[in-house]
Amino acid sequence: MQILIYIFKRILQTIPLLIIVSLISFFIIRLSPVDPLAELKLNPSVSKETLEAEVQRLGLDKPIIVQYGKWAKSFVKGDLGVTSSGEKVSVKLKERIPNTLLLTLLVIMLSWLVAIPLGIVAAVNWKSPFDRILTVLTSVGMAIPSFFFAVLMLIFAVKTGWFPVGGLTSSNFMEMNFIHKFLDIAHHLVLPVTVLFTLSLAGLQRQMRGNLLDVLDSDYVKFARAKGLSEFKVVVKHALRNAVNPLITLLGFEFAGLLSGAALTEYVFQYPGLGRLILEAVLKSDINLVMASLMMGAVMLIAGNLIADILLIITDPRIREGADA
Repeated sequence: MQILIYIFKRILQTIPLLIIVSLISFFIIRLSPVDPLAELKLNPSVSKETLEAEVQRLGLDKPIIVQYGKWAKSFVKGDLGVTSSGEKVSVKLKERIPNTLLLTLLVIMLSWLVAIPLGIVAAVNWKSPFDRILTVLTSVGMAIPSFFFAVLMLIFAVKTGWFPVGGLTSSNFMEMNFIHKFLDIAHHLVLPVTVLFTLSLAGLQRQMRGNLLDVLDSDYVKFARAKGLSEFKVVVKHALRNAVNPLITLLGFEFAGLLSGAALTEYVFQYPGLGRLILEAVLKSDINLVMASLMMGAVMLIAGNLIADILLIITDPRIREGADA
């Protein structure tokens, strides 16, 4: 019960953070000289009634603090306005958020499944040829800019024709059966996942290796070895739990980092995700879409941190005792 109360308190603590993010984003955008509805006014398909409704919703004829209050009230109600093309912002977000979650969660899962074992093996075999080769490879992976790597992969796809060069589905997707739909989506995900996975893997593996090396040099691990425990028990039962805790803490930041890093990757591969949507909205000065997308990004960051906190409570008895106290 105490753990549930702790989680509830953590959720309540995120409300001021969301308010601060919204304030900063809103005032930076509103203080720019660009008319918030400029793109909407240039679209001939948007009716005058829609424009007037947006002016009333945003309170553009009122002081900026009142405008923020109107926007916040609309956001809480779920009324996010319309895009520069006249579509509802909520509809655009519902289309894109699942795609970004699919890409991000897939990359995180693959990164952890590969990076943790590699980090453990590298730490246990410190200064061995395998460790040195892996260090070089991860250094290269961390040094490659995501945009540059994405462009290289795109050129590779164009030259070989082995992978689709854009989108999430093929043109005949609706005509496929379930298995072919699954394979089609997987085929389209290969390149963006490869780019983000490579960059995430490099940093995560090095972090795991460094953490485990520090723990293996601690007194209680030396004592466990002196008791005659096997190296497997020393590493898995005693060292690994403490070494993996900092990585769990970083999970929330990795979730948000992948969102921002995925923006350029999504743009290169024309992947229909939230990152690409934010970039396109900024380029078009689509204020409603920019604000809503930024808030969704903040919510994803907070959700990632909350998941990390819950996992820490589960894995670390010391934190669990603190939550129960």
